[in-house]
Amino acid sequence: MTFFEYAGNMHMHTPYSDGADYHTEIARAAIKANLDFIIVTDHNILVKGVEGYYGSPETGHVLLLTGEEVHNRCLAPQRNHCLVYGIPSEMAAYATNPQTLIDEVQKAGGLTFLAHPFDKPLRWQKESVGISWDDWHIEGFTGLEVWNFMSNFKGKVKSPLHTFRHLFAPERLVKTPQPETLKKWDELLAEGHKVVAIGNADAHATRYNLGPIKQIIFPYDFLFNCINTHILTPTPFAGDTAHDAQLIYHALQMGRAFIANHIVSDPCGFRYTGQGGKGGMSVPMGGSMRLENGVTLQTLVPQSATIKLIRYGDVVHAQENVTNLTYVAREPGAYRVEVWQRDWCWILSNPIYVEPNLKSITSEINYPADA
Repeated sequence: MTFFEYAGNMHMHTPYSDGADYHTEIARAAIKANLDFIIVTDHNILVKGVEGYYGSPETGHVLLLTGEEVHNRCLAPQRNHCLVYGIPSEMAAYATNPQTLIDEVQKAGGLTFLAHPFDKPLRWQKESVGISWDDWHIEGFTGLEVWNFMSNFKGKVKSPLHTFRHLFAPERLVKTPQPETLKKWDELLAEGHKVVAIGNADAHATRYNLGPIKQIIFPYDFLFNCINTHILTPTPFAGDTAHDAQLIYHALQMGRAFIANHIVSDPCGFRYTGQGGKGGMSVPMGGSMRLENGVTLQTLVPQSATIKLIRYGDVVHAQENVTNLTYVAREPGAYRVEVWQRDWCWILSNPIYVEPNLKSITSEINYPADA
């Protein structure tokens, strides 16, 4: 089956919460970064009346949608941030109970992703704890924000001087997702949960003034060239907001998506599929298929790299300096792909789920013993 690939970012803020620029300016930054779609997620507010395509034939277009980042403002610190997408109305009223929030979003036909689940404190600013996710008794959420650029950066700077030095090359501190988040994702997959992974900027474009010097720290267009999520859709965007929004949300729900570090290189064209069964069935990322006599997992990347196939945190197959990797899975599991360039993580796929074979049903007849 042919899929159409679109790149987007789904975690950013405007002055309606704690961001610097409004939707039109953010859309311009997204067009400049060659993104196809963005979802603005202000804290505990769903901004309406701004969704649609922005741009022109000369500059290009981007589809701007709105969701929200919901969290309980009464908590100190305000942990358990949840990214909510595809909802028709405000969900912040359910912020006090994460499970209730997830249930209500699901009822409304929306998606829930746990934001920066292992956020670390910025200790030199006297933060004692980060804004992590700590309620793991929940169920029914769509996925995890496995890679958050700003959260990763914040957790790695050690002092004001260390921070200042890396403001000019912040990407050098954000070469990989947080190991704790990857570990938790693999644990959830091993427990049998289907958890969709996404990667985002968490853009605020904070403005700092030091006397006559005015500086924007981490502008939107810079962050939109870093960690993004690519989706695969069965039909192309039509230029209609409602139609194309549903394509985006359905791809996310199904896990037909991968995370890409655009700093490394252009990831467009990455594909990860599974083939097997009668008639040569094929599934994309997020898909499931029975093990039967084995499932052939194939990865294609647009340029040579190290490709690793991972099952529940263990590397089951890997090759260096290749553009494709093929592996026949002989046991059930959730198999995901990591692509590396040197010590930089470039691409993270969502899993393909290899399901156990159905057991044959047999009837046992107990005959009476001879008299």
